[in-house]
Amino acid sequence: MTGANPVLNMSIFGVFVLLTLYLVYRVSSSGTTSDYFAAGGGFTGAQNGIALSGDYLSAASFLGIAGAIAVYGYDGFLYSIGFLVGWLVNLLLVAELLRNTGRFTMGDVLSFRMQQRPVRAAAAVSTLVISFVYMIAQMAGAGSLVALLLDVHSAGGQALVIAAVGLVMMVYVLVGGMKGTTWVQIIKAGMLFLCASMLTLFLLGKFGFSMTSLMQHAAERNPLGDKIFAPGAKYGGSGMSKLDFVSLSLALVLGTAGLPHVLMRFYTVPNAVQARRSVVWATVTMAGFYLCTLVIGFGAGAVNGTEAILAAPGGENSAAPLLAFRVGGTVLLGIVAAVAFATILAVVAGLTLTASASFAHDVYANMIRRGEAKSDDVVKVARLTALVIGGASIIGGILVNGQNIAFLVGLAFAFAASANLSTLLLSLFWKRFNTRGTLWGIYGGLSSCLVLVIFSPVVSGAPGSILPHADFAWFPLSNPGIVSIPISFLCGVVGTLLGGPPNNPRRTAEMEVRSLTGIGST
Repeated sequence: MTGANPVLNMSIFGVFVLLTLYLVYRVSSSGTTSDYFAAGGGFTGAQNGIALSGDYLSAASFLGIAGAIAVYGYDGFLYSIGFLVGWLVNLLLVAELLRNTGRFTMGDVLSFRMQQRPVRAAAAVSTLVISFVYMIAQMAGAGSLVALLLDVHSAGGQALVIAAVGLVMMVYVLVGGMKGTTWVQIIKAGMLFLCASMLTLFLLGKFGFSMTSLMQHAAERNPLGDKIFAPGAKYGGSGMSKLDFVSLSLALVLGTAGLPHVLMRFYTVPNAVQARRSVVWATVTMAGFYLCTLVIGFGAGAVNGTEAILAAPGGENSAAPLLAFRVGGTVLLGIVAAVAFATILAVVAGLTLTASASFAHDVYANMIRRGEAKSDDVVKVARLTALVIGGASIIGGILVNGQNIAFLVGLAFAFAASANLSTLLLSLFWKRFNTRGTLWGIYGGLSSCLVLVIFSPVVSGAPGSILPHADFAWFPLSNPGIVSIPISFLCGVVGTLLGGPPNNPRRTAEMEVRSLTGIGST
């Protein structure tokens, strides 16, 4: 980008990396599985809530949503609404019950009254798939940022930087475990809120603290004009269909309560009360941030113009960095670049830790070693798994580089809602639910979502597809949630009815008491 200073941009990011690596090293206490996976349950609700917001506010929130608002206006802001409303499901239905019932992973809850080995295997598969889809979205964001900020347009150059981000992320996970990663999330969340607030104040000041004036200027510099203030610019108009919008909305609202890295954070607090407080803190902080993205998105359109944003390297994802450069020059651009890189780094670290914990705890400790594994061995397996997952995410990020990040994250939410939410709710609230229903719900939701994505415009048949020159798409929607989520619930119910009575009535009664009261959770 003309006038940008790559050395300054990367220097600020480098300082963040060095400081956080030092912090991770100082606070790390990953000697036991409780320390490595759940930080010993030592964080307060406020601390964990801010960390949750840091874990949840990914590159999609900072780059993808700002770009979507700048280009599509009202329809772009719908991403923010879906991301935020989904926390009500967590607050009302999941957080307290999950914290009381499990210990480290989602598999603890699903297998509580079921046959341990097959259910833990299914939970691990689901966690790994969802974490991988989410991670490659973040890695794609790293590629877009590099193209914009360092003027690296070659595929090889962007691939190198994606690999570098992945390597630093693995260091966070290997050295710091959950405690170190949580503090990185807290610092990153603070930086993100500060940066968003600065840009919001600058923009409001530039337009006389009149939101009306800012939005009018945005409409004047957008080919859609006043249409950006009403539904239809992206969904139901020339972009996606209205049915695709409904499908995306379902995925965003219901997927939050099924995201493995969000669910795992409820175990880093000492009790269910703090788990509820975590969700409240996370919801309030994210609501403030998403209000800022509304100003930033329309401000980016007003200051830069939609055509300039789409023409820049990274496309829609470049809206916030371009705005920062126009408003504050190379210094503010460097700060925004550092925050964006830190966002990607911290979120991917949290996802990697969750995926590695699921494999080590559910597969190795409870399936292979049947609960007899030593704590040190479980931590070693988790670290080795983190290396494998990190390498796979780097390759995946390179393959999907250039896709819209918010769009890719929407797919991850569809997988989470399809594979995890149905089985969690049925396990917590339906006494008859059994092992067959759990397996059918997880694998039915996961496989249906995967098949529909493969044969959708996401992969082929459209200019913006991952394989634009191929065409084997027969499913018309870009987000499969409207089909795959009901399928997962249906599979869970049918599997339960065909699978006979509950596996263990005594454990079923124990789970009900424990989930509602917390007795025995410590």
